[in-house]
Amino acid sequence: MGSSNSTKRPSFDASGEVNFDHFQILRAIGKGSFGKVCIVQKKDTKKMFAMKYMNKNMCIKKDAIRNVFREVELLQNLDHPFLVNLWFTFQDDEDMFMVVDLLLGGDLRYHIQQDVKFDEARVKLYICEIALALEYLQKNRIVHRDIKPDNILLDENGHVHITDFNIATELLDGQLATSLSGTKPYMAPEVFACALDNCVGYTYAVDWWSLGVCIYEMLRAKRPYEIHSATTANEVTQLFASHSVSYPLSWDEDMRDLLRQLLCVDAKNRISTLEGMKAHPFLSDVDFDQVLTLQIKPLFIPSKDHLNCDPTYELEEMIIEAKPLHKKKKRLAKQNSRKQVENQV
Repeated sequence: MGSSNSTKRPSFDASGEVNFDHFQILRAIGKGSFGKVCIVQKKDTKKMFAMKYMNKNMCIKKDAIRNVFREVELLQNLDHPFLVNLWFTFQDDEDMFMVVDLLLGGDLRYHIQQDVKFDEARVKLYICEIALALEYLQKNRIVHRDIKPDNILLDENGHVHITDFNIATELLDGQLATSLSGTKPYMAPEVFACALDNCVGYTYAVDWWSLGVCIYEMLRAKRPYEIHSATTANEVTQLFASHSVSYPLSWDEDMRDLLRQLLCVDAKNRISTLEGMKAHPFLSDVDFDQVLTLQIKPLFIPSKDHLNCDPTYELEEMIIEAKPLHKKKKRLAKQNSRKQVENQV
């Protein structure tokens, strides 16, 4: 399945005719801050998808309803081979659902933690595919704001796809983003500077900084800066000013230079366009048209012998979860029956 879902997609189904009963739940494969993800099969077509579901009460408690609606609104108008594309949305009394491409290759975080060897030849194609996705988002005036290994999924053939637009934002002409949004170790210097009132805002260049951090982490299995969730904006700013990133001499010289230009603290001097990437010597031999049409075969193919995800997700859903998805139909039927009795009384 995987890549076939991402390359050809009919227009987004906004008819509202699809609901939970149209899908068979197969197993849980992931979770995020606002929801969980499981593999589902659409009963009529037998097509496999990933279904992201978010508990309404939890979203209200975390003030995340607006983020969910914004993500759906953005994804309805997007379709690209290197994005995780949206197919259906619906809701019931408990949850909101998003049905998207199923990508069975796992995310880059999983593979980094599995000690997969990401050498420069393998990473080069990822750089090109993500660059094409970022250009597409930029043309659609979207800043993703959370590019990180966890949000870069592989399909079964090894191609990358960007997911999770929960904190993405759309910029009107001349508009700047201003909020402290993202995952701190991957956030660009200008995002922190904006939080400290040291700049008026930021734009698409923040995603290209995040791409640089991801590339560095794949190659070295550690990030260029020691930044954690508890690190303050002031501490991060001081780190950018005082710390010099180390680039191993064993890396290709052009690769080192490309990373320096992506991890440029001054956003004005950072590579932040596809044209800038194409012009760089490290990528000068790449045919980006072939990349876009999936004609270049990835050097790393995820295992097909097992699901490329943490198996504890399924255990949590089956054993720990108070309201497991596979029992939703019975649970809602009981609730409706109870309501009917109460109304009769």
